[in-house]
Amino acid sequence: MTMTLDRAAQPGVVLRPARLSLTPKTTLAGQLDGAWWPYSRDLEAELPALAAALEEPWGRITRVSVNPGRWPVVPRTVAVAGRVLHVGWFTEQDPDKLILLSYTVGRWDLLVIPPETEPAAAARLMAAAAIPGSALAAGVLMANETVIGRGIRDARRREAAWEDEGGAFMSTFGEPFGRSALPLSANGWR
Repeated sequence: MTMTLDRAAQPGVVLRPARLSLTPKTTLAGQLDGAWWPYSRDLEAELPALAAALEEPWGRITRVSVNPGRWPVVPRTVAVAGRVLHVGWFTEQDPDKLILLSYTVGRWDLLVIPPETEPAAAARLMAAAAIPGSALAAGVLMANETVIGRGIRDARRREAAWEDEGGAFMSTFGEPFGRSALPLSANGWR
């Protein structure tokens, strides 16, 4: 006997709202239809909230496809509001993308933002994935964010070093100049 349990129907299980950014309706076709930022890497726990959030704007989602490289467990089915959502996986699929299918409406591709992503980086990715007509694929957006994040971290590190040194000018030997080492100007000010 096979039994399907709906997590939403179980007492004590609360579905958190899906964190989504969707491309506005337009005639411009892009690589992505938006972005999804799950709370965890547990597809069985995360997909019901995603399917529920997308039902009104996109219709009933019947199938989901993922790359198993980003998910520790890929269930074959997930219970969603008393029905079954079929989950497939393909190693050839972009690991940063989730493909959603519906029999009546079609296909949508969402950028999947890793759950551990910092909120500022997730906000940048969600905005970039929702640009109508964007030619940037999921992997390109993630690579761009890696570079942007590295640049931000480097700038913060340089600023912290500047502040730790008291904002002092550095000599060519990497040591801060003291105020007394600066030459006096014509009016006697340093």
